[in-house]
Amino acid sequence: MRQSASKLIERDELSRLGSELRAAGKKIVLANGCFDILHVGHVRYLAGARAEGDVLVVGLNADTGVQGLKGPGRPVLNEQARAALVAAVREVDYVVIFPEPNVEALLSELRPHVHAKGTDYTVETVPEKAIADSLGIRVAIVGDSKGHSTCELLQTVRKARHE
Repeated sequence: MRQSASKLIERDELSRLGSELRAAGKKIVLANGCFDILHVGHVRYLAGARAEGDVLVVGLNADTGVQGLKGPGRPVLNEQARAALVAAVREVDYVVIFPEPNVEALLSELRPHVHAKGTDYTVETVPEKAIADSLGIRVAIVGDSKGHSTCELLQTVRKARHE
């Protein structure tokens, strides 16, 4: 098992990593997300993604991307802290931080066999479906039903603080 720090890779390593893994006969899965305040839903999503292949690469939204997606006050944890937490999850093999609003560029660079998304999507609503299809990448919906939310977790914490 790789140590957490060695799981963190730079963006410019992604294409080479994909080529090496494919040459070794490994089935590559790409999952992605903000992972701001890691919770059980995230862990189940990552476990479900890993079950789709041999190697799980996780694209982590950069801080600027999280701010754009989630709004003011987010992320709670900076990208380096979030990357370290995701890398500590046993099922994760590699973590790469990306600034774009979606993972189209990561799909093109890594060329995984599977693009795993959470259950808040359907295969038809995955934003990167068109590029995945054009590259021959299968889209898989994984994890448990969307019963967990970082926003709800933060609201619960804020409420408890004021009681």
